[in-house]
Formats: sequence, C-alpha cells, structure tokens
Amino acid sequence: MIQECRMMQEEIVKLRRDLHRIPELGCVLPETCAYVEARLKELGIPCRQIAENGGILAEIDTGKPGKTLLLRADMDALPVPEETGLPFSSEREGWMHACGHDAHTAMLLAAAKVILKHREKLSGTVRLLFQTGEEVMDGAEMAIREGALEPRPDAVFGMHIGTIMGAEIPAGTVVAAPGCVMASCDRFLIRIKGIGCHGSTPEKGVDPITVGSHIVTGLQELIARECPGRDARVLTVCRFTAGHTWNVIPDTAELEGTVRAVSDEVRQQILGRIREIAQGIARTYRAEAEVEMALGSAPVINNPEMAELAAEAAAAAVGADHVMTQIAGPTMIAEDFASYLQRVPGAFLFLSSSNPAKGTDRPHHSSRFDIDEDVLWEGAAVFASIAKRYLGAK
Repeated sequence: MIQECRMMQEEIVKLRRDLHRIPELGCVLPETCAYVEARLKELGIPCRQIAENGGILAEIDTGKPGKTLLLRADMDALPVPEETGLPFSSEREGWMHACGHDAHTAMLLAAAKVILKHREKLSGTVRLLFQTGEEVMDGAEMAIREGALEPRPDAVFGMHIGTIMGAEIPAGTVVAAPGCVMASCDRFLIRIKGIGCHGSTPEKGVDPITVGSHIVTGLQELIARECPGRDARVLTVCRFTAGHTWNVIPDTAELEGTVRAVSDEVRQQILGRIREIAQGIARTYRAEAEVEMALGSAPVINNPEMAELAAEAAAAAVGADHVMTQIAGPTMIAEDFASYLQRVPGAFLFLSSSNPAKGTDRPHHSSRFDIDEDVLWEGAAVFASIAKRYLGAK
C-alpha cells in the first residue's frame, strides 16, 4: 500500500492543483463537492452529500465484520487574495487555498483509492469524510448533525499539512503526539454604549473609546494575573472600532477578538471573566457594555493509544526517523476536528511541508502560502497505513 501511494505522487499533485484552482468558502462548496464526488464515483466508492453541497461522506465496506474507522479531510478555502504566482493559482479573485485543505482532500482521495484496492486484507468499514466549513468553525458540528458519526465509528483520524507545528520541522516529517496538540478557539464581541458629544467638551458625554481602552487593558491583566502560568492561553483584541470623524466623541465603540486555551478549565474561566471585566469597567465609567460570545472549537486532544497507533502507522509509511511523537507544547492555532475527538477516540496528525528552498515555509493564511508537493504521497500513505494497522489482520 505504501509503495502504491508513492507511485501515485503525480496523480495526487494533479488532484491538489485541480482543487487549488477552485477555492470556495464556508460550509457550502458546490464545485469542490462535485469534484470530490466525481472522483469517488470513478472509483466506485458509494458516497452522499452532507446537507446541500456541505461536504461528502463515503464508505469503503470490506465485506467482513469489524470496526469502523473514520478518516477526515477538510476542503474549504479562505478569503485571501493569492500572490504565489503559481501556474495553477486560484481562479477566484480574493479567494485561495491558503491553509492546505486542497492537499488534505487530494491525499485522502488517493488513500481511498489504495484502501479500496486492498480492502480484502481489511475487516470492517473505512468511512471517508470530506468536510466543509473548518475555517469558520461550523463544518464539523454540521457534519455530525448530518450523520457523519452515525453509526458511531470506533476511531477517527485527521491530518494537517504545512508549517503549523513549526517552520523549522523539515518537510516530510509526520507529527503524531498524544494529549493536547491544538488550542480552543472562541470569539468575543463587546459593544460599548456611551454618550457622544463634541471633542472639545468631553465632560458632557461618556467616551466609549476611553472605556474600551480600559477594557483592553483589563483583559490583558486577566491573562497575566488570573490564569495559571502552567497553561498556555491567548486573548487578543483584533478589532477596536469607534467614531466617524476627528472632533466628535462617538456614542458607541466595539471590541472584537479571540480567546485560545489548551484546557477547558482555563477556557471557561477566561470566557466568564470577559463579561465581568467588560461590564464592570463600563459601569465604572458610566457606560454600558454588551458582551456576545461565539463559541468555536474545543482544544484538540489526542487519545494516547490512538496517537501511538498513528505514530506506528506513520513510521511504517515514511520511516521512524521522519516521525515525531513529542512536541514542545500545543500550537495556539485551532481546529474543529476537536468536535470529533470529544466523541470518538482518535488523533490529529501534522505533515510538515516546510522547505525554505522552495518557499514553502511561510505561515498559514498568508497570500503566499504554498506546500512542498513532494510530500503529498506521504500523507496518502499515512492514511492508508492507519487503515491497514487499525483494520488489518492482527
């Protein structure tokens, strides 16, 4: 199976480039879904759409009783204008695959072809999930609502390509670590209501900009002084909007930002205190504050046994010297794959494509983000190897 994935390298590159040209955003990806569905039907793999163009769910039935393994790839792109100059650049102005989801889809399609060919050596079912909406943190829960986990699989695995675990990790390295590997992600919006007035007479109003500035400082003190130092966490105000002209104090201001944590305890502590701090500071300065929370994804926490199985499968696919099982700490980037891991034991892996000589060491979500395509066969091989190890004859 491994050698066959290696021999499919050119085919996987073509799949990736086809998908790279047609990026789509959010939870509804009609052209991407049509492309994936067509490839699966060519292979003779039964599949169905999740909702309307909201992803593809397929199954490879070995014909023998056994466990169910779920393999997942995300497919959505980002509202980022592409500046890579690649000959297969995005055909959609202002949109691009700036996070590697085109590669994820291509690698899982290739793995599906190999797994199907060798299904007589396996027992049970391989379920393939091509998911939308990861970037907006809605796709996993939508897939679950639409039956992606019914009947409940016994294990779930996913993979992310790129530089997430560090641009210093050489291309071709697979990271399969136990425990928390990625942070949670939540959004907050604070609307401050003051009293507008002329900029020359601030005493006649209640300045929401001043109030907002104190709230920003208070939120940073929350991270510095109230959260345990042993737990990584981030609170960032990314938008502060107020006013329309230079000499008028506005009536309102808005703050918007993100919270990241690697434990649910710290996550809930921060989210609860944001409301208390914002409203308390606003009252102190005779203003009002409305706080809106949009919960995103939980921390990505790999099951130790599943992470070990994935590491062994990866070692069989790419060699033990190209597998990392220990990391310095979780990345503060988030992934809605956490929704599956909250319900099913599994692991989320990382495939480095960082190659400075090829310019593929840039950060994710960059307009110049690209991957080292030479490692694409490895991702397919790892997926296939996981299926062989989990569902193969013991």
